[in-house]
Amino acid sequence: MTPRIQITDDLSFSRLVYGMWRLGDDADTSPEHVRNKIAACLDQGITTLDQADIYGGYMAEDILGGALTPALRNEVEIVTKCDIVAPVGRHAGHRVKHYDTTRKHIRASVDASLKLMRTDRIDLLLIHRPDPLMDHKETGAALDELIDSGKVRAVGVSNFRPWDWELLQSGMTTPLATNQIEISLLHHQPMTNGDLAFHQRHGHPVMAWSPLGGGALFAESSAPLRARLNEIAEEQGTDAAAVAVAWLMTHPASILPVLGTNTLERIARIGDASRVTLDRETWFELYTLALGHEVP
Repeated sequence: MTPRIQITDDLSFSRLVYGMWRLGDDADTSPEHVRNKIAACLDQGITTLDQADIYGGYMAEDILGGALTPALRNEVEIVTKCDIVAPVGRHAGHRVKHYDTTRKHIRASVDASLKLMRTDRIDLLLIHRPDPLMDHKETGAALDELIDSGKVRAVGVSNFRPWDWELLQSGMTTPLATNQIEISLLHHQPMTNGDLAFHQRHGHPVMAWSPLGGGALFAESSAPLRARLNEIAEEQGTDAAAVAVAWLMTHPASILPVLGTNTLERIARIGDASRVTLDRETWFELYTLALGHEVP
């Protein structure tokens, strides 16, 4: 079964997270089909579902909400995000895509997410993108208020650099719980640019979006790396995707990969990554292939 990671004192997530950014792209968005996807996750101990208000043109949360029964809601943890305003869906009247971290927008976004997902609480709310116009005191106070209200159990950020994190945290009393950033074999810069080191030093679990490089791992340009992933996968009775995800999970920064697919067969194999073991030299072998040269 998929192991768990403590996010706050009273909230834990499955180490592997099911990402729902493509939920609205599936030909079948019926409640029954969505419940089948969630069931395939639960069979592996994957209980954490990753959403955002903007996913599916602001419709993915509604698709999830249509599938959630009260009993099923109590079996899962829901992550969602806010602050991106794109001129589509309910925000079609806006002229330009932008970020909004004002108290008014955050509170309205949370209320909309709760209504669409038919739930009385969000387990983790993330500020989706750093906002150049963020008033950290106003944004921080809004997040604290949501925790106090009980609408949100924990708060965090996504795509923040360490200085963005520290600015927002300085305006809050609630500790930020996590940062969801892009990390994969093909986007490994956070391992050396200070992002992971910052969170590892402070004991913050890190969520990784696009852990398979948006599918680029399986492109022709990544052929040598893919070939070695396939060899390791064959040795361990799994597939290359599981090995690539295990590469992230081997890092000591408590990385939680967020994996999204609409194929039930692939969903049923997400948990394979938990069973892959990589020794130090194999880890560096994959890293070397990703870099395109040996480490200095």
